[in-house]
Amino acid sequence: MASTACTPPHPAPGELIGPRSRARGALLGLAVGDALGAPAENLKPSEIRARWGRITGFVADRPQGTDDTEYALFSGLLLARHGSALTPAHAEAAWHEWITERATFRGAGFSERGTLENLRRGLAAPISAQHRHAWSDGLAMRAAPFGVFAAGRPGEAARLVAIDGSVSHEGEGIYGGQAVAAGVAAAMAGAPVPVVIAAALAVIPDDSWTARSLRRAVAVAHRGERAVRSAVVIGGYPWTDLAPEAVALAFGAYATADGDFREAVLTAVNMGRDADTTAAVAGALSGATQGLSAIPAAWADAIGPARGRCLPSMGGRHVLELADLFLQPPEPPGPAPAALDTPPPPQPTPAALRPTAAPQPTPAALRPTAPPQPTPAALQTTAPPLPALAAHRPTAVPAPVPLPVLTVEAGTAVDGGMGAVGCAARVGTEGTA
Repeated sequence: MASTACTPPHPAPGELIGPRSRARGALLGLAVGDALGAPAENLKPSEIRARWGRITGFVADRPQGTDDTEYALFSGLLLARHGSALTPAHAEAAWHEWITERATFRGAGFSERGTLENLRRGLAAPISAQHRHAWSDGLAMRAAPFGVFAAGRPGEAARLVAIDGSVSHEGEGIYGGQAVAAGVAAAMAGAPVPVVIAAALAVIPDDSWTARSLRRAVAVAHRGERAVRSAVVIGGYPWTDLAPEAVALAFGAYATADGDFREAVLTAVNMGRDADTTAAVAGALSGATQGLSAIPAAWADAIGPARGRCLPSMGGRHVLELADLFLQPPEPPGPAPAALDTPPPPQPTPAALRPTAAPQPTPAALRPTAPPQPTPAALQTTAPPLPALAAHRPTAVPAPVPLPVLTVEAGTAVDGGMGAVGCAARVGTEGTA
């Protein structure tokens, strides 16, 4: 029997949803959507109705997440370790350390299997992503942590997720991950649904298959899930993990529900296809939009630590631990980003080494080099301990890279032909990483 759960009261109008609630809502929402959608994966809506009627809650006796949750944990832990300094070398090293030598790959997608085969053959990123399924939704399903980390900075979220994806995906597979990461980043800042969708569209090519599918989905979202599915699904194609299709279905479900967590996730589940991934993405978007309290308590309580069925290295980890890694309070702050190019002032000489006479000023050329400044707060991590990757850490931070920043204006259609979203997006310069 399908279980039902009541949605807790939403915050009152004007009540602030804090970053902790949004971060936990996004990542727990991903795990909840994954577990809800798993039984409906690869099914048609007619098959879902024949088995369960309309799915309104967990239909499995022991709800559990799939590789979607485990890969989100993998990417989140990688990001927590390296932050904005993440490089393809870091991502590739993590695959070797946490996946290639230990993965069972039960339930893994084609893109992950192709990547694993290439890495075991000695191919490095981005060549490791050149396989038959580089367009899959395998990056989109693990993209939400990048939006949580880069809250309010969709351009930075899109940049970082593309670095992670360079090991396993190309083209439309990368665009799908970027759309999800940017959308979650906008939702984390409290953006309304149309602006979240505009943020996703602003970071991917306008003429890409992903962008066209996403615009079609949200253009008909007001007509319900059947219209969304008809506008997006590739009829007769046997595989359900196409990134342009899955990402569009997830955003269509999110738009149909106007950001409501329960309705967004159930809409995605009942559309079938790659239901665990579409519901996971819809859950991340709506969880970031409405915060942790929007997730029904019975659904939240059913989510335990990952079982490591696909990735044993992620076994025992919980998505809420990941949210907390991104939200740890800062220790003594390091220099502001603008001051990073300026040498720090000299530090005082230890008392034990001071001469008894009044010290004379040290010539500038002989002043000791200041000790390293504390690591910026966004990159600090403590518990839980992470697998060691010391041998792969770089000796220098990559050169600054200009990042796109999103500016949105309400009231203008993003796609004139579709009339899809009630806002327009512009891309400028966000700064450097």
